Amino acid sequence: MDYRKELNEKQYEAVTATEGPVLVLAGAGSGKTRVLTYRIAYLVGECGVPPYQIMAITFTNKAAGELKERLRNMLGGEEGDEVFASTFHSACVRILRRWAESIGYPRSFTIYDTDDSQRVMKAVYKELSIDDKFFPIKSAINQMSRWKDQLVSPEEALRTPARDTKGAIAAKVYAAYEKKLREAGAFDFDDLIYQTVQLLAEHEDVREFYQNQYRYLLVDEYQDTSVAQFRLVSLLTGPEKNICVVGDDDQSIYRFRGATIENILNFERIFPGTK
Repeated sequence: MDYRKELNEKQYEAVTATEGPVLVLAGAGSGKTRVLTYRIAYLVGECGVPPYQIMAITFTNKAAGELKERLRNMLGGEEGDEVFASTFHSACVRILRRWAESIGYPRSFTIYDTDDSQRVMKAVYKELSIDDKFFPIKSAINQMSRWKDQLVSPEEALRTPARDTKGAIAAKVYAAYEKKLREAGAFDFDDLIYQTVQLLAEHEDVREFYQNQYRYLLVDEYQDTSVAQFRLVSLLTGPEKNICVVGDDDQSIYRFRGATIENILNFERIFPGTK
């Protein structure tokens, strides 16, 4: 494939800078997904990297599906399928299915949806005699979600002085809720990333397994990553620091869900020598 013909000068530069940390800032419609797919094809076709050593993380199932489809067309079905292209949450489920026992959960864990979480929360409210009118269950669930996104454990939430009565209640609720989930062998949606970060941070053998397995890491829509997602990416990045993130520093659509633009702005500080 003639990459110089297929790509403009800046795209070509981003595709062929294969080693070490790379930050690609690109606006809407500038060919971000194109750069990701061509970069993977370049790594496999020109650099001889086995496709199973490449992990590409996107935000939505649709984006992951598009990436896989493009890779199949470019690399052929077999090699295209060997690249691990997935959403953050799917990648975490896959990791947890293999290693959940290391953090005290069964490998056959259940994933709770919103209704399940509310059901557990109602039981917690009943046990702790909390009035839903004073502190709505929805508010408690939102606060827990923020805590998990910021990697605050129930123990830390309880230790941190609360600003008001509701804050103190939220911490107690969080601890009781997590205890119930652990007893049920279940994770909620926010736990998938939060618990994977705990697993990788606390278990060096698991961390090294993935750093050796996936020597090249690519992350799309990086401006939309949260604190927990940023920590996950950092833990998955091996000693060679072959991480490439693509994002638009002018456009963050998930800020309401804990996305922090600082992840892009601080990337070069966290990964010295970034191109």
